[in-house]
Amino acid sequence: MTPSPIPGPAEALQALLEGNARFVAGKPEHPNQDAGRRAALAPAQRPFAVLFGCSDSRLAAEIIFDQGLGDLFVVRTAGHVTGAEALGSIEYGVSVLDCPLVVVLGHDSCGAVAAALDSLEQGQLPGGFVRDVVERVTPSVLAARAAGIEDPDAIVDEHIRQTVDLLLERSHLLATRAAGGKVAVVGLSYRLHDGQARLITGHGLT
Repeated sequence: MTPSPIPGPAEALQALLEGNARFVAGKPEHPNQDAGRRAALAPAQRPFAVLFGCSDSRLAAEIIFDQGLGDLFVVRTAGHVTGAEALGSIEYGVSVLDCPLVVVLGHDSCGAVAAALDSLEQGQLPGGFVRDVVERVTPSVLAARAAGIEDPDAIVDEHIRQTVDLLLERSHLLATRAAGGKVAVVGLSYRLHDGQARLITGHGLT
């Protein structure tokens, strides 16, 4: 048994959405989770997507997209905030592992977005390194408000869009590959109550 060949960007996204549909329907297949898959991947990994998601414990990527060992290269931070380490990890997944798809995964009732909203309303930032997370989410909240968006979950969607745009702005590698159709960078929003992931924005899909 050998790892499956890596599909193109559109096919990779379709595989994720089909897996999510199985998860929502309560009919997961739990693929690529056996001893044979483990052995086949021991020499090298060939994931078909980079998943840059929020660290929320309810967003376990392989579960909600019904994937298995070696399918996803997962990078997670609170509020999917973007720093050098996250960017480097994402670029590694694209340049070294040749993943054709980068997904930014956010979700409703996001604690990082709620903290940024509270900080703006109260005029006070939290302490410690949580402050750094809130400061990185705040520009998205301000952009949403400037566009007349007030609903917290709609602000989450705007934060997803802003994160996708930020990845493409800061990473020449991602921007170049997306422009050439070799990589798609998309944003998905996950609904906690029903488990569905919705496409919010995308660049590089053909």
